[in-house]
Amino acid sequence: MGRPSADVHVDSSVVRQLLREQHPDLSELTVSDSVEGWDNHMFRLGDELAVRLPRRGASADLIENEQRWLPQLARQLPLPIPAPIRTGRPGCGFPWRWSVVPWLEGDTALGASHLDVAVIAKTIARFLRSLHLPAPAEAPANPWRGVPLAERTELLHRGLSQLEGRVERAAILDLWQRALAAAPWRGPRLWVHGDLHPANLLIRKGRLSAVIDFGDLTAGDPATDLSVAWMLLPPSLRSVFRVSSRPASHPVDDDTWTRARGWAIALGVAYLAGSRDDEPLAALGRGTIQAALGD
Repeated sequence: MGRPSADVHVDSSVVRQLLREQHPDLSELTVSDSVEGWDNHMFRLGDELAVRLPRRGASADLIENEQRWLPQLARQLPLPIPAPIRTGRPGCGFPWRWSVVPWLEGDTALGASHLDVAVIAKTIARFLRSLHLPAPAEAPANPWRGVPLAERTELLHRGLSQLEGRVERAAILDLWQRALAAAPWRGPRLWVHGDLHPANLLIRKGRLSAVIDFGDLTAGDPATDLSVAWMLLPPSLRSVFRVSSRPASHPVDDDTWTRARGWAIALGVAYLAGSRDDEPLAALGRGTIQAALGD
């Protein structure tokens, strides 16, 4: 298992054609620094912008979710996010909608040379405190994130089968059962980033500077996002993060924290099983599993 193949080939010439057709005032800016993820292809546009295009039909709806919701969410969040400032439609042989977004400087938390984790713990908690607010009824649904933990069981077992002999299967399943036994989320559906791992956190001068990749944006159980505590923070700072991520009047209760740990083990297994030749992703998976089991 690894990154899915692209359904459509996109290069800088396609980006240039789309810009000339739909945003001619941007078409003479330099197109460079291509980055290809699982769902999207990103090209830097000049010094301050980027063009973000789906690379698979399965991710085309995710771009439309970002176009609809991120400009609104950006107004309530304390950190920059890639809220689209221009949108594009299908054209020039490219079949889906696409976006022009701000270029956000920084290294990912996976690759940054220095992390001031004490400051980052409070900053990311403040970000989630601002994000985790009740979402409207029409907020995007996501079958894999923000859902009751039990709905991840099949994926967890599939990942464990792929990792046979490489992880502590019995210990993982024991933790999973404890997480499943926690009371489910009974509050309102809250906005959830859905993919809040270190590769989607940008770092400048050791501190968190931006949060990116809202393709899994959804509404539901905030425990999905709280799992970042086991991906990024040492044990001594997880309690700081937990306290700071909710107002004192509505703290993170024990059941939510247990579900968050369950999300951490589920996502750690998924990252490791899906890493193939991606060593940073594999390291993230191993580290998350170890942290969740060791708590």
